[in-house]
Amino acid sequence: MANPYSIGRDCRITLLWNGTRVDLRDVTRFQANQEVRQQRADPLNSTPVEFNTPNGWRGSFQIARANAALDNLVEAIESSFWNAGTINTGKIYQYVREPDGTTTTWEFSSVSFSLTTDPWQAEGMVHQTCNFFASTRTKIS
Repeated sequence: MANPYSIGRDCRITLLWNGTRVDLRDVTRFQANQEVRQQRADPLNSTPVEFNTPNGWRGSFQIARANAALDNLVEAIESSFWNAGTINTGKIYQYVREPDGTTTTWEFSSVSFSLTTDPWQAEGMVHQTCNFFASTRTKIS
């Protein structure tokens, strides 16, 4: 029997930066939250009106560090900035295996991110966390 609900194992992510695919091993956490800007009107002759306009996506993902993939990506982004003054953005693809067996693919575009790494210490795994902002999230399939 298929699982009737989504669980963490149903999600995987891939980065695409400057046309180069960055596969991430052992992603242990992924979260993306829609950001909105509240718009409000307070008419003198009626009740207040409020609605939200889309304002991007903010999220994070964590990996158990198994290689230098994220470190190499950050180095390439920094080198591009310091050597040519360019600020590159990329895309994040989230693949979700739905409880009904289908797959939903989300593309986060115009992504920028920052990287933090756990302390290196004896007897402790090193995890890396990327906090990101994406201008849009689009359903691919």
